[in-house]
Amino acid sequence: MSTAQDKILNILREKSSMKQRVFDHTLDTFRMLKEVAEDLVDEYTGKMTETDPRVNLAFNDRGLFQCELKFAGDLIVFSMHSNVFEFDRAHGVWKTSYVQDNSMSSYCGIINIYNFLADSFKYDRMDDLGYLIGRIFINKDLYYFMEGKRQLGYLYNNFGESVIDKEALKNIVESSMLYCLDFDLLVPPYDEMKILTVGQIHEKRVKSMMVTGKRLGFKFGFDDIQNESIQYSGG
Repeated sequence: MSTAQDKILNILREKSSMKQRVFDHTLDTFRMLKEVAEDLVDEYTGKMTETDPRVNLAFNDRGLFQCELKFAGDLIVFSMHSNVFEFDRAHGVWKTSYVQDNSMSSYCGIINIYNFLADSFKYDRMDDLGYLIGRIFINKDLYYFMEGKRQLGYLYNNFGESVIDKEALKNIVESSMLYCLDFDLLVPPYDEMKILTVGQIHEKRVKSMMVTGKRLGFKFGFDDIQNESIQYSGG
């Protein structure tokens, strides 16, 4: 019979080494995503300067696991999680032959994509809201798929066929920008704004006290309904 030490060593050699490989692939992908976003800023800035220089784009590297892409009034935060995850058994990824043939393929690193208003960061409005619009999953073989809203609603059907690369990342970044530009800021419901304290009105001299988000008081999940019919391989 195997000793406890043998079992631990076997797990470390197989699962832990595999997870480290997933982490390394995800981190390499995130570095590549930063390069793609920075190149897109240069490309779009050159074209926008000719038409309206007031509409500016900017890229900010916020460290190993985070970066920002600002364009006009929108800001996208790309955030890589430092851990590796496995999908629960109810997730559709388990229906793919790729994962069924090798359960280790289901372990993935995650890069989350959030949409904020650029002014929320510019004016330090700490209570403003951002929305998760998509997330990229990358596994040990550099295969990937996405979950997300509308343009980002790539399905997992082709997981095991599409390898992440710069072309795929450029498509993801531009699809994220398109979604954000179509995802407009709505007026907050009147009843939520009709009462204001003296302290809040004094504070407004320094910064806005209105909690701002693109769908404040509305159902952001409405887009999920429109996402059902989208089919994109991610390749």
